[in-house]
Amino acid sequence: MADRTLVVDLDGTLIRSDMLVESFWAACGQHWSAPLQAVATGLRGRAAMKQRLGALGPVDAAGLPYNAAVLDYIARWRAAGGRTALVTAATQGLADRVGAHLGIFDEVHGSSATENLKGAAKAAFLTGRFGAGGFDYIGDAEVDLPVWAAAQKAIVVGASAAFLQRVKSLGGEVEAVAAPPHSPRAYLRALRPHQWLKNLLVFLPILAAHQMHAPSLARALLAFVAFSLIASSVYVVNDLVDLASDRAHPRKRQRPFASGAIPLTHGTAMAPALLLAGLAVALPLGPRFLAVMLEYYALTTAYSFYFKRRLVVDIIMLAGLYTLRIVAGGVATHIPLSVWLLAFSVFFFFALAAVKRQAELVDGVTTGRGKVAGRGYVPEDLPLVEMMATSSGFVSVLVMALYLSSPEVTKLYHHPTALWGICVVLLYWISRVVMLTHRGQMTDDPVVFATKDYVSLGCGLAIAACALSGALL
Repeated sequence: MADRTLVVDLDGTLIRSDMLVESFWAACGQHWSAPLQAVATGLRGRAAMKQRLGALGPVDAAGLPYNAAVLDYIARWRAAGGRTALVTAATQGLADRVGAHLGIFDEVHGSSATENLKGAAKAAFLTGRFGAGGFDYIGDAEVDLPVWAAAQKAIVVGASAAFLQRVKSLGGEVEAVAAPPHSPRAYLRALRPHQWLKNLLVFLPILAAHQMHAPSLARALLAFVAFSLIASSVYVVNDLVDLASDRAHPRKRQRPFASGAIPLTHGTAMAPALLLAGLAVALPLGPRFLAVMLEYYALTTAYSFYFKRRLVVDIIMLAGLYTLRIVAGGVATHIPLSVWLLAFSVFFFFALAAVKRQAELVDGVTTGRGKVAGRGYVPEDLPLVEMMATSSGFVSVLVMALYLSSPEVTKLYHHPTALWGICVVLLYWISRVVMLTHRGQMTDDPVVFATKDYVSLGCGLAIAACALSGALL
C-alpha cells in the first residue's frame, strides 16, 4: 500500500452525483441562457463546455452528496499510511474545491479547457504520473475500464454482478464497495404526489356550479391527471435548479435529488417525459385546455428559473398558479367561471403563498440561517409578510361575504343563510394558520399542512356541512 497511490474518481464514486449535470443545473439556476451557452461551448468540445458551465454556476462542494462508504475506504487507506489522489473529469476548479473541503487528498487533478480526464485519457495521465500498476483506482462506470486495466487493483463502487465480472476479466485484483441503492420510493417522492392535492381545484368549477354529472366529472378527472403529471415535471425541474438552496435547508436537503438518492441524469430525463405524458392526457380535452396547460408549464418554469427569487412577484405568481388550476377546470368542463370565484381565489391563494414565505422566514430566524436561500426575502421582512398573509386572507373572506349577498347564490342554494357559516370558519382558519406560522409550527406549504392537521380537516368538514345545508335545506 505504501508504494501505491489510491486514485479516487469523483462522479458516481466519491459523490452520488455527476458534476457536469450539477454544473448544468447550477448554471440554469443563475442564468436562463445557460442551456444555449452549454450547446454553443459544447461545439468546441466537452472540456470547454465544462469550463463554461462551471463559470456560470459554481457548485458548493460542502453540499454535495458524498458516498460514506468511499469516504470510509479512503480513511482506512490513509490510516495505513497510503497516499491518495483525486483525479476527475470535472474541472480543476471543482476538483480543487472538493479537495479543499474534504482535506483527505495528497494531490488533486481535474480537466482543463483542452484536456478531459476521462477514460483512456485518464488512464494515460495516471500511467504517466504513477507508472503502470503504481496505483489503485476506485471508480464506478464502464468508462473507467481503461483505467482499471492500467491499475494494480480495481475498486468498483456499486457494481452489478455482471459488471463486476467484466472488471475481473481485465486480469487484475478486484474489490467491490457497496453503494446505497436507488429506491423506487425515492422516484415517487420526486414526483411530490402530496402536492397533487392542489390539483383537486380543477373540480371546483363543477362543485360551485352544481354540475356534478358523469361527463363533467370524467373531464375534470382527466384534467386532474394531466395537471398532476405536468406539475410533477415542474417539481423535478424545480428541485434540479434548487439543488444548492435545498442542500442548505434542514429538511429539503433530504429531497431525492439534493441527497443523491436519484441520479441527476435520471431527473433530467424524467422532466420532459412527465411533460409529454401530461400533454398526451390533456389532448382529449381540446385545444383550449391544452393551451392552458402549456401556459401553466411556461409560467411555472419561469417561476422556477427566475421569479421565485423576486420579492413579492413570487407570491403573486404562486397565487396565479393556484387560480389557473380553477381556470383549467372550467375550460376542461366547459363551465363559465364566476367573477366571484376568481376574485376569492386570487386573494385566498395570495394569502396561502404569503404564509409559505412567512414559514420559510420564521424557520430562517429560528435556526439562525438568516436570509432564506434562493429567495428575495430577509428576516426583517417577516412582519410585512405576515401582514400580507393576514390582510389578503381576510379580503378573501370579504369577497365570499359579498358573493353570499349576490343574486347568483339564491339561484343555486335553497337556504343561503346557512352559507354564512363558511365565512366564520374561514376567518378562524386563516387567523389560526397565520398564528401557528408565527410560532414556527407550520411546514413550508400550508396546503400540505392542512391535510395533516386535524383542526384544518375539521374546518373543511364544517365548510362542506354549511354548503350542503344551504343546498339541501
